[in-house]
Amino acid sequence: MISARLKHHLDSLGLPYDMIRHPYSATAAECAEVAHIPGDHLAKSVLIHMEDGPLLAVIPSDQKVDLHKLQSLLQRRLGLAPEYELDQVFDDCDTGAAPCIGAAFMLPTVIDDSMSGLDRVWFEAGDHKTLVEMRGADFDELMQPAKHGSFCTRH
Repeated sequence: MISARLKHHLDSLGLPYDMIRHPYSATAAECAEVAHIPGDHLAKSVLIHMEDGPLLAVIPSDQKVDLHKLQSLLQRRLGLAPEYELDQVFDDCDTGAAPCIGAAFMLPTVIDDSMSGLDRVWFEAGDHKTLVEMRGADFDELMQPAKHGSFCTRH
């Protein structure tokens, strides 16, 4: 299943993508494993809580957000959003399967530099069994409006 808002956004931009089905996975790391894709090519979304609303951080699935680096990059106080906020923002997605395309959900987005310039990129479609696959150049174009920076670290 693909999120209706994500599908509408991708289709409106006309960027080519494929849907990849895989066995159920609960986490991004597990998803990369069961889908047989490199963890550093699977974009993971992390919802960040700021005083004036949520922000979507996009990082490789084998990394985690370094909140100190992200705060420094954005010059703002922030923290991880609680799960109920995820469910409110991504209301047409399964809990924990949020797509990384903030623009589809009217979210400001910041993406780690390590997600740029890849040959292929995968990301959650909105459930725990489907990924969107794109050429890296198309993903880079899709993420062009996002703020870019270096703010993640290995698990």
